[in-house]
Amino acid sequence: MDYPEPLVSGVLLRRYKRFLADVRLDDGREVVAHCPNTGSMRAVNVPGCRVWLAPSDDPRRKLAWTWELIELPQPDGTTALASVHTGRANRIVEEALAAGRIQELAGAGRLKREARVEGARLDFRLDGDAGATTYVEVKQVTLREVDGHGYFPDAVSERGRKHLETLAGLAAEGHRAVLLFCVAHEGIAAVAPAAHLDPTYAATLRRVIGEGVEVLARACRFERAEGRPMGVALGGALPVVPGRDLAR
Repeated sequence: MDYPEPLVSGVLLRRYKRFLADVRLDDGREVVAHCPNTGSMRAVNVPGCRVWLAPSDDPRRKLAWTWELIELPQPDGTTALASVHTGRANRIVEEALAAGRIQELAGAGRLKREARVEGARLDFRLDGDAGATTYVEVKQVTLREVDGHGYFPDAVSERGRKHLETLAGLAAEGHRAVLLFCVAHEGIAAVAPAAHLDPTYAATLRRVIGEGVEVLARACRFERAEGRPMGVALGGALPVVPGRDLAR
């Protein structure tokens, strides 16, 4: 996925009212950017870090800037890009599905977005031959904790738990049900449920795995040119560690 415009860098001053962020651009201007992330943004809302904004000249927009990425300091002294735009995850995964780059799902069938099932809505349905159906729910992971693992969710998520129950119900009916963690943080090398933040979600995930729900994790690969992020694609598989608990 290519970013819609050449991204512009600056420094994060603050995020507030959930949808707004103040940023000082490299040219000294202070702008208000749209923050396309309604979550807690635990560990990715770090004032003083470099951020990357997408500009827009659409006169219908209230804000001319969208916050896309943040560069986060790592223990080894380097920085890692992380996406704060939760709306990008589905597009990244959709491109990978269409190109057959997710080995476990290659050849699963024709892709349909936003599949409605049992009063819920999942991100994708893949319709194969002879009536075979695969349902896929995508979750973006950006929370990197002190142990170096990535965790989901970054706050209590009743909606996320309900998605797990929906997937388990589909698996019980004989469908293929897949939870796919889209890991949009370069510093994360493994994923676990965040039992220290949402123990109910973690317990539910562990249970539904035993009920036939498949759990996959894929890293995002950020593409750069002359030091500027230009695009992102779904990369290699990462391990999922359902039994890990940061609190222990």
